[in-house]
Amino acid sequence: MVMIVSFYTLVPPLASSMMAPALPEIGEHFGITNPTVVSLTLSIFLITFALGPLILAPLSEIYGRTWILHICNILSLAFNLGCGFVKTTGSLIGLRILAGLAGSAPVAIGGGTISDCFSERDRSSAMAIYSLGPLIGPAVGPIAGGYIAQTVGYKYIFVVIAGLSGVCAAFGIPLLRETYGPVIRLRLIKKSGQDVEKVETHPHLVAAHGPGSQFHVLWVNLTRPFILLTRSAVCFLLSFYMALQYGFYYLMFATFPTLFITVYGFNTGTSGLAYIGLGVGFLASTMFGGWFGDKVYQMMTQRNGGKGSPEMRIPALVLGSLFPPIGLFWYGWSAQAQIHWIMPIIGTGVFGFGMMATFLPAQLYLVDSFQYAASALAAAAVFRSFLGFAFPLFGEQMFHALGYGGGNSLLAGLAIVLGIPFPIWLYYNGERIRMNSKYTRH
Repeated sequence: MVMIVSFYTLVPPLASSMMAPALPEIGEHFGITNPTVVSLTLSIFLITFALGPLILAPLSEIYGRTWILHICNILSLAFNLGCGFVKTTGSLIGLRILAGLAGSAPVAIGGGTISDCFSERDRSSAMAIYSLGPLIGPAVGPIAGGYIAQTVGYKYIFVVIAGLSGVCAAFGIPLLRETYGPVIRLRLIKKSGQDVEKVETHPHLVAAHGPGSQFHVLWVNLTRPFILLTRSAVCFLLSFYMALQYGFYYLMFATFPTLFITVYGFNTGTSGLAYIGLGVGFLASTMFGGWFGDKVYQMMTQRNGGKGSPEMRIPALVLGSLFPPIGLFWYGWSAQAQIHWIMPIIGTGVFGFGMMATFLPAQLYLVDSFQYAASALAAAAVFRSFLGFAFPLFGEQMFHALGYGGGNSLLAGLAIVLGIPFPIWLYYNGERIRMNSKYTRH
C-alpha cells in the first residue's frame, strides 16, 4: 500500500516543476515578456495544490482514501495532457490551476494511509518512503524536462506526466485497498447486514449515512484542517516551519536556469542536471533519516517504560535543522564566486539532506499528535504550498539586488534564527501546548 501511494504522490510534484527548464521556450511560444508571468505558469500549480488538501483530506475521512486517490489521479492525467495542447497563456494557467487541485490528493491522503498501516514505533521508515515523493519529484522532474524540451519540445513534458498518471492508475486501481479503519468497519457492517450501532465508536461516519445529516458531517470534516491550523499552536508552528523550508526550496529552483545557463553556460538539457544535487541529498536523507528517526524513537520509548510520545521525534528534527543553513551558505557563496559548477550543486545536496531530515520528524510529529492525521498533514500542506508559490515570484528581484551570496545568506539567517531554536523549544513545551487542542490523541 505504501509503495503504491508513494508512486501516486511522486507524480504531481513532478508535474509542478518538470516544465522549469522549458520556461524560456514556453515564454517565447506564448509571447510572454514579463518574467513574473513566466514564473507564474510554473508556480500557480501550487496555489490549488495548497488548497486541495483542505477539501480532499477530510473527504477521505468520510468516504475512504482509495477512490478519492483514483478519481483525482484520472483528472490529473486529463488536465496535464491539456496543458501541452492549449493555445493561450490564460488556458495554460487555468489548466495548471486544475492540475494542482487534482494532484493534491495523494499529498493530502498519503500521510493518513501511513498512519492507518503502521504503529508509532514503525512509522518512520514508511513515512520516509512516502515523503520522498513530494520532495524528490520537483528535483527529478527538471532533469527529464530539460532534455525533453530540448529534443522534442515542451509539449511532450505534459504528455510524459499524463503517461505516468496512466501507469499509476494501471497499478493503483486493481491493487490499492482501503486502509482507513472506520470506513472499513462501516463497510463490513453494512455488507453483513448487522446493526450499524456496532460502530458507535465512530458516530460521525454512521451519521454520514443517516438522513438529513450529510451536509453537517461534511461541513464538520471540511472545517477541521482550518481549525487545526488556527487553534492548535503546535500544528500552526510546525506547518510554518515546514513551509519556510519549502519556500527556500522553490526559491532555489527559480534561480537554477539563470545561474546554470547564464553563468555556467549549460544548455536547456544539461541545466536540468543541476537538480541532481537536491535529489541525491533527499535520497541520502531518506535512507539515514528513516533509520535514525526509528532508532531514536525506540530508544527513548524504552527509557520511558515502553511509552512513546510525539516529542520523541524532536531530537531528529534538531539534528536535521543544522543542515539547511549550511547548504544555503554553500550554494549562495560558491555561485557568487563563480567557482566550479559542482560546488553550488554540492551545496544544494546539503540543503536537500537537511530539508528531508526536518520534514520527516515534523510530519511524524503531526501524525502522532492528532487524531485526524490526514487533516493535520493537509493543514501543513496548505501553508507549505503557499510559500512555495510566493517565494519564486520575488526571487529574481531579490538575487538581482543582493547577489547569490547575499540573497542566500539572508535565507540562511532566517533558517538559523527560526529553524534551530524552534525544535528545542518544542521539545520542552510541545506536550503542554498540544493538550489544548480537542483533536489531540490521548
